[in-house]
Amino acid sequence: MRPETEAELAGIVAGADRPLRIEGGGTRGMTVPGDGDRLSVAGLSGVVLYEPGALTLVVRAGTPLAEVGAVLAAEGQRLAFEPMDHRRLLGRDGVPTIGGVAAANVSGPRRVQAGACRDAMLGVRFVDGRGRVIRNGGRVMKNVTGYDLVKLLAGSRGTLGVLTELAVKVLPVPEAAAGLVLDGLTPEAAVAAMSAALGSPFEVSAAAHLPEAGETWLRLEGFAASVAYRAGRLGALLDRFGPARVVEAPDEVAAMMRWLRDVEDFADRPGDVWRISVRPSDGPRAAAAVSAEAAIFDWGGGLVWVLVPEGHDIRPALSGIAGHAVRVRGAGPLASTEPAPLAALAARLRAEFDPKGLFNPGAMG
Repeated sequence: MRPETEAELAGIVAGADRPLRIEGGGTRGMTVPGDGDRLSVAGLSGVVLYEPGALTLVVRAGTPLAEVGAVLAAEGQRLAFEPMDHRRLLGRDGVPTIGGVAAANVSGPRRVQAGACRDAMLGVRFVDGRGRVIRNGGRVMKNVTGYDLVKLLAGSRGTLGVLTELAVKVLPVPEAAAGLVLDGLTPEAAVAAMSAALGSPFEVSAAAHLPEAGETWLRLEGFAASVAYRAGRLGALLDRFGPARVVEAPDEVAAMMRWLRDVEDFADRPGDVWRISVRPSDGPRAAAAVSAEAAIFDWGGGLVWVLVPEGHDIRPALSGIAGHAVRVRGAGPLASTEPAPLAALAARLRAEFDPKGLFNPGAMG
C-alpha cells in the first residue's frame, strides 16, 4: 500500500484489521520483514514550506533525505543533527527519507553540540491507530501546545503513529571545520580527554574514540579564524593527554566524520552490531563487558557501537550498567533493553495511540 495523500493514509489505517509494517525508504531496519502488511509513506513527499530567514523547514515525511539536503544546501543551510545513513552498515538499498530519520531519532556525531533530531523538530502531523490525523507543535521554537507529542513521536520507530509531515529547525553551514587528533589513548583516557574538551568553552562539535585506529577525534566548526584559534587553545588544554595534531583539510575531516557517522568500519565485517547508550564514563566498561570484537565510541563515550559474533545477545552482560542497548544488525527479531518502568510506560502509550496494535509489530523488541 502506497497512499498519495494524508487522507488516503488515514482511511487505510482506519479500515485496517491486520498489522501494518510502516516504511519510508526501508533503509533503517526498524521493521521485521514479513511482519505485517507493508505500508509505504514514500508517496507523501515534497517541501511544504521553507523559510531560510526563519531557519524553518516544513516537509512531508516521505521526502528523500537527499532532496531535503539539496534544498537546504542551496541556501547555505543544513540539518544540524547530522543524520546517519544506515545503508552500508545494513547492506540495504532504498532511499532514506526524512520521516524515517524522525521516527528513529537518527542523530550523528554533532549531537553533542547541536542536540538530537528530536531537539530540532518543531511540529508534526501523524495518523494514529484509530485513523485520526493529529497535529502537534508549530513552526517556531516558542510554540507550546499541550502535550509534547513532537518529542514523543521522535524515536518511537513508527509504533505510535504514521508520520505524514514535520517541521524542523535548520542551521547555517559553517565556514570551516578542523579535526584535533590525539593518538594512543586507552578508552578510559580517551573518555577523560573528550569530557575535558566537551566541557571547555571551545565548542567541540564531535568527540569520538576509535580504539582500532588508536585515535581520538575532536571536531571544531565555525568561522575559519575562530576554528584556528580554538584548535590551538584546545590543544594546549589537552596537553596532559599527549600532543594533538590538527587536521585542516576539509575533505579529510568530512570523510572521517562520515565514516564515523555511518559506522562504515563495521559495514563489511561479519557479526552483529549493537548500539549502546550509557553515561560516557561507563562506555569503556560496557564495551569490555560484552567482549566486543571491535568498538567505536561516539558522543564523548556516551554512544558505543560494538561488533560481536552473530547471534550473541549482549544484554545479560550489561546487567548493572545503566543505559539502553539495541541490536541494529543481526538475525531474528529486533532486540532492545530498557528499564521496566520505562517499558511499562511505553506499553501504555502504545495502547493509547494504537489500541488495535497495528503499527510495526516487534519494532521495539
